[in-house]
Amino acid sequence: MQRFRLYSSADLDAVLRSMARQLVAMVDPREPIVLVGVLRRGAPLADRLLTLARGLQPALQVERLDLKVKRYGDDLTLLHPETRLDRPEAAPDLQDRHVVVIDDVLYHGHSLFKVLEFLKAGGAASVRAGVLVDRQVSRYPIHADIVGLKLEVAPGDVVECNVPPYEAEWAIDLCRPEVQA
Repeated sequence: MQRFRLYSSADLDAVLRSMARQLVAMVDPREPIVLVGVLRRGAPLADRLLTLARGLQPALQVERLDLKVKRYGDDLTLLHPETRLDRPEAAPDLQDRHVVVIDDVLYHGHSLFKVLEFLKAGGAASVRAGVLVDRQVSRYPIHADIVGLKLEVAPGDVVECNVPPYEAEWAIDLCRPEVQA
């Protein structure tokens, strides 16, 4: 694979600040929300986003929750036959709550679709989504309400979000398969 650095740490700090402004503008600070990070990389992104959002709107009432998706629908190397979501036992009640889901990449939308279904079935009053990168090729009527970056890349290319603590550097790379001569 060829690897190209698209965005560095400094670039992404500015992107995340923009996402925090979008989040604060979208929610009513008088109503509590549940900010859900999709494990793995969506969870630390949600934490970073929450810190920045509280800096902009200290009165923001937010509970955090992480959901583990057993199979990422957009991943071609599937390890599990069905998408399953795990919710921690001490998770906040979602009944009649406003929920914002955070993930790293919106590609075809399979994973986000399953997460949104799961949260709605849990009684959420509303569910919105935020992504660091939207590849703009969703196969479902799924969109992100909070978008850091919109990238249009070739179908065979992989957008790799490097998010600490899972990677050492905070960056976005484009990985392209080597062309065989």
